[in-house]
This record gives sequence, structure tokens and C-alpha cells, in this order.
Amino acid sequence: MALFLRIPTIHFPLKPTLLPSSSARLALNSPNTNKASFPDTTSTSNEFNARKLPILLFDVMGTIVRDPFYEDVPLFFRMSMKELLECKHPEAWVEFEKGMINEAELAKKFFKDGRPFDLEGLKDCMKKGYSYLEGVEELLCSLRQNNYEMHAFTNYPIWYEMIEDKLQLSRYLSWTFCSCKNGKRKPDPDFYLDALKHLEVDPANCIFIDDSTKNVEAAIAVDIVGLHFKNADKLGQDLSMMGVDVST
Repeated sequence: MALFLRIPTIHFPLKPTLLPSSSARLALNSPNTNKASFPDTTSTSNEFNARKLPILLFDVMGTIVRDPFYEDVPLFFRMSMKELLECKHPEAWVEFEKGMINEAELAKKFFKDGRPFDLEGLKDCMKKGYSYLEGVEELLCSLRQNNYEMHAFTNYPIWYEMIEDKLQLSRYLSWTFCSCKNGKRKPDPDFYLDALKHLEVDPANCIFIDDSTKNVEAAIAVDIVGLHFKNADKLGQDLSMMGVDVST
């Protein structure tokens, strides 16, 4: 069973939450700054609006979407994973995920020795490898139909747009918290705190779901409820036990 963190059974009531105008939200900033840069997903009404709780924060790669890096990318470069890890620059991908470098800069420093490679071919390889993990899309659909507010909370570069183009995750959730726009990565606690500020919600009213134990533990450290993802069936069971309606 997926790892429950803090509380084995939590029931989240529907309660009114004041959603202030967009002017009270975090401003959009360059991803190279230390401030959060999130799209405004809130209502501009000054009235109280019913906000269904909990808010669900989903990791994307390895939780919703298959990550092609571990199988497809080594094959693209005709290397083993061990060889690829030895050859690639240790910081280039992280910098790309944080929006510190663009595609052209990534191509120049992806490998330690600066060797050229087919960047467009790599992008095509990765896009072909993106697919929903088994059962996850159906679960997202059920949660969406039951009016839960869901956000991506992901370490990923601007190539998240390729995932959106192929799989259209925005039918179910908002690409609100992406490292390439925020300039921070999980498990940096500031990334989680920035998300809470943007959502204007108590951490106990959020459930964070990730296949990385390290990232889940970081969520717990700021009092967000965490679930360690194993597969869609177990996640559905665990959410249901916590009072989340996953019925279709």
C-alpha cells in the first residue's frame, strides 16, 4: 500500500475559502529569480467561493507519466545508462529544469566533453516515450469529475509542453508548479512553501503525491499530507481511505 504519512485517515470537508483578487497573488517573475513564478489560477471575485478540499498536488514523471529517460534516452544515444550517466554533464539537466539555461545551452553542455548531438531527435525520442501510467488517467478523470482542484508539482524543463501536447494533462489539472517557471526544484522546502502561499491554503488541506520518497518527506516537513505513489490502484485506495471521493 502506498505510504501514508502523518495521518492514516483524514476527512477533508467542503468549506468556504475566500479567493482574493489576482493582484494579491505572487507576481510572475523570471525563472532565474528566487521568487515564485506561477500562473494565476484563482478567481477575481471578492465573494466567498466553495473550495473543495483537499487540494491535490501531483508529481508528473513517474507518477502520472512514464519517464523515457531511463530506457529510451540511453537507446537514443546508443549507450547503457551507466555510460550515459558517466558522460553527461552533472548539472546541465538540473539547470534546464530550473529554467537557468535554454535548449541551445543544454545542447552545448549536455555532455561533459561538449560533443554535438541531435537535439531535435532527442526531443522526438522523449515525446514518443511519454504515456500515461496504467490506470492513472482514469483516476484523474474521476477526481476531475468529482470537482477536486488538482495541480502539477513537477521538476521538469520547458519540455513539459511536449507532454501537454501529446497527453493533454490540462484536461485534469493545471500546470501550476513547474520547476522551469519557479526556478526551484523538489525537495527544496521553499518550492513547497511557495506553492502554499500561491494557493492560500493550510498545508493540512493539501495532499502531495510523488513516486520519490525524498520528495514526499520534504512535503511532510512543511506539514503537507504526503502519499508515496506506487501504482494507480493503490493510490485510489489510499485516497479513498483518506475521504477523497474517487468514484466515477
